[in-house]
Amino acid sequence: MVRSMTGFGSAEDAVGAGRMSVEIRTVNHRHFAAQFRLPSECQRFEGDIRERLRARIDRGHVSVAMRWTEQPTIDGAVAVDVERARAVKEALRRLADALEMPDAVDLGFVARQPDVLSFGSTDPVTVEAEPVLALVDAATAQVLEVREREGAVLAEDLSGRLHLMEEKVAVVEARAPERVVAERDRLRSAVAELLDGSQLDEARLAQEIAFLADKLDITEEIVRLRTHIGAFREALGSNEPIGRRLSFLGQEMLREVNTIGSKANDGAIAAAVIDMKSELEKVREQVENLE
Repeated sequence: MVRSMTGFGSAEDAVGAGRMSVEIRTVNHRHFAAQFRLPSECQRFEGDIRERLRARIDRGHVSVAMRWTEQPTIDGAVAVDVERARAVKEALRRLADALEMPDAVDLGFVARQPDVLSFGSTDPVTVEAEPVLALVDAATAQVLEVREREGAVLAEDLSGRLHLMEEKVAVVEARAPERVVAERDRLRSAVAELLDGSQLDEARLAQEIAFLADKLDITEEIVRLRTHIGAFREALGSNEPIGRRLSFLGQEMLREVNTIGSKANDGAIAAAVIDMKSELEKVREQVENLE
């Protein structure tokens, strides 16, 4: 299954005494690269999460954002120092009298004063690996689904471009023999004009035409180009990551097309080469999105 490198997935569920959500986003990258934003309680799982993702995602920049949507409940008693609160209230009353201001003591202000409220010792939040990794797996499954869906669209587009390439190769292949004949006739005419009625050395002319035909021959380039197109199409049906392979095949196809263009010396072939190079540029852009 062809996969894009772009994807998104999320999951949310109970973790311990709280509730946690995970969001995973992937974008294009030459290699696998992961970035994490995890709550402090989950940072010890970063290595496990990385390995889990690495096993299912071959290429792409992966961003993992994990957060508590409901903070875990923490057991612990709250102590109130009433005498301390009364002392604060009395001090505020005396201050109000000294400043000749209304005695308006705010409970919230009193409660915020040091040692009025104190919290008993609490155990740190304990998070088990299993529910956290299960959330990562669920979000990753969504990411892969999106990547496969987009990959199928890209594969269809690439198949269409391969078909257009094959049509242009057929044009070049059909035109190649005609071009040699045209070059032969052109050479014969040019030599006859230069000789201005003198005897034409047919053997020498045949030798020059043979040399020219060999120089202009593009049979090998056409065969290799067809082979690369076939290998490209075969790779599109693979279940393995194919982005790097397709990138290499695209470069090889461009190499053959450029060689055909350099040997063209023919308007129809030159036009076909331009069309093929245009398609290959679009192929290159699409392949950059594949895993």
